[in-house]
Amino acid sequence: MPKTSSFRIILTDSERRILEAKARKYKSSYIDVIRAKIVLYASHGLDNKDIATRLDTSAQIVCKWRKRFFEHRLAGLEDAPRRGRPPLFSPRGGR
Repeated sequence: MPKTSSFRIILTDSERRILEAKARKYKSSYIDVIRAKIVLYASHGLDNKDIATRLDTSAQIVCKWRKRFFEHRLAGLEDAPRRGRPPLFSPRGGR
């Protein structure tokens, strides 16, 4: 029997609309689409392993984003600031 997650996801109507739009949006980044789909599948009661299989990703990734959404809601799906020294050069080549 699969282990169920202790992070049960119940979405508000507003959250569901936002996540469904992200999951369908043609110009959304792949990462945003996957994160949105993870939360949507979790809200339907699927376990992490089933979600990982459907999205062709690892159960650890599913667990991470499910937990972050549970703790921080939509803000939890954004990238967290990275540690370490900032880059010396900007991506545009200037300083």
